[in-house]
Amino acid sequence: MPNSNSKFHVNHRGAREAGRRELVSRSLQSAQHCLEDQDFGTAYAHYLLVLHLAPELKTSVKEMFQFTLFKWAEELDSLARVQDLFNCYEQALELYPNDEVICNSMGEHLFRMGFRDEAAGYFHKAVKLNPDFADAKENFYRVANWLVERWHFIMLNDSKRNLTYLKAIENAVHSGCTSVLDIGTGTGILSMFAKKAGASSVYACELSKTMYELARDVVAANNMEREIKLLHLKSLDLEIPKHIPERVSLVVTETVDAGLFGEGIVESLIHAWEHLLLQPK
Repeated sequence: MPNSNSKFHVNHRGAREAGRRELVSRSLQSAQHCLEDQDFGTAYAHYLLVLHLAPELKTSVKEMFQFTLFKWAEELDSLARVQDLFNCYEQALELYPNDEVICNSMGEHLFRMGFRDEAAGYFHKAVKLNPDFADAKENFYRVANWLVERWHFIMLNDSKRNLTYLKAIENAVHSGCTSVLDIGTGTGILSMFAKKAGASSVYACELSKTMYELARDVVAANNMEREIKLLHLKSLDLEIPKHIPERVSLVVTETVDAGLFGEGIVESLIHAWEHLLLQPK
């Protein structure tokens, strides 16, 4: 005699699957009707339901989901519903974490609202995901011009200055300072000088998200990403052994311009002396 309980469970699963497919189909139709009526908020909610119930449709509905998200985001922006806008993008990026178009759009909203450092992070991620994405590259360079102070370019092209720093770091490392902390690393040039001079351990911290990402790229381009530990932190927040495993024997920094106030160079050096530097015997 056939097992009636087993048959019931099979039928129940079949009915549940049929119900899921029916709900997905109706939600897709409702989303389309809402778009025709320019009810973007409701359409967005329908697409969220579809993607929750049928993740296998992520690829096929991606374009329409993006379109709906962007239209709804524009409406939320115009209504100054900032938190709702960011919530929508967070939901979208949970569904499509590696979507360069959504990352770029999120960055554009952040930039317009004045969150330029955060915007740069999303533009940078979009470019990493798709190096040929022209809009993201243009946006990243545009926000970088706001965030990367002009004196960085002047310093990097000052060969006399760079040579002086290189010789000073070499002298310190060769005299026994083999563990180095670079405060406000910027492009990472002083950290790379220390490593090339023979330092066994090099740590670098940078408060600006944009400069931190730039330093990562520069260090990687010089094949030193495994030799220099980069930290997106204010130096005052550095802790041993949470962030770096040891006290260092040398601190290098060139925190100038507004950084005197933003990073707090005096406080940073006192903190480094008291907590991060090896003390003289």
